[in-house]
Amino acid sequence: MTLAPEKIDVKVQLRLADGWFTVCDLDLLIPGRGVAALLPDGNQAALFLDRAGKLYAVDNRDPFGGAAVLSRGLTGTHQGRPFVASPLLKQRFDLENGQCLDDETVRITTYEVRAA
Repeated sequence: MTLAPEKIDVKVQLRLADGWFTVCDLDLLIPGRGVAALLPDGNQAALFLDRAGKLYAVDNRDPFGGAAVLSRGLTGTHQGRPFVASPLLKQRFDLENGQCLDDETVRITTYEVRAA
């Protein structure tokens, strides 16, 4: 007899002003690819899972082009720091602190994120 592995429901949650907000199931995230999530205030967050299993969440809006597209950007690292590059004009944003790596005057919002 073969037993199927037990499926564990692990949720991805973002910390918002009024507490933790559940976004989706962790198993829906694919390492290296982003997912957009609609937040209760109407804004969007871009969620990323890296190949080491670390979660990141940033504002989905590209501050240069104004479109909500960062979840469709390419991920990578620069000097050991994870980033997402906008699919519009290719500016890179640090996934940990939101700093634009190509223009030090620009920063995007980051969210505390957890798997619970």
